[in-house]
Amino acid sequence: MIRRLRRTRRAWTRTALAVVADDTGDPFRVLIACILSLRTQDTTTGPAAQRLFALADTPKDLLTLSPRVIERAIYPVGFYRTKARVVLGIARDLLEHFGGRVPDDIDALLTLNGVGRKTANLVVTMGYNKPGICVDTHVHRISNRLGYVRTRSPEETEMALRAKLPRRFWIDYNDLLVGFGQNVCTPISPHCSRCPVRALCRRVGVTSSR
Repeated sequence: MIRRLRRTRRAWTRTALAVVADDTGDPFRVLIACILSLRTQDTTTGPAAQRLFALADTPKDLLTLSPRVIERAIYPVGFYRTKARVVLGIARDLLEHFGGRVPDDIDALLTLNGVGRKTANLVVTMGYNKPGICVDTHVHRISNRLGYVRTRSPEETEMALRAKLPRRFWIDYNDLLVGFGQNVCTPISPHCSRCPVRALCRRVGVTSSR
């Protein structure tokens, strides 16, 4: 399944976070872009991240900006006022506790206010190219739709995938399934007629498709 998705990925629109990671290779930018992406579509996340990084792309520089300036830069991402405070807090914590460097360890990342397991795993995989399994709504939904796991929450899905998915696929799994979910395996009425892995999918919970 993963081999087939990798072959067809070139035809998909790249995710906003993949663009940040591939173009910059900067864990700090990956971390901040991930915070901006929460409950926000990629078409909004990408431009918002670009506007913010044009103003500040290090923790030290970010702290020179006021919350209002950050809000204007990242609007209209979801909860933009809250996220402005969160990214300022992260920048402050990075400087105070990690010398301004984004840690490459999940447990250390989880000590940052506003960083959950999804974000921590994403920074480890996309920012540092280290094994981790980032589970968002796409990964949770599609892993269950395929019949590969049977779980009720993203947290359960992460643990199930850690136990079952070969480690060599961990880094790529999130970006692959997010792109697949945005372009083909949509939440409602997925494009099963042009799905490259239809023959391998159990279509759990699919009641209508295109």
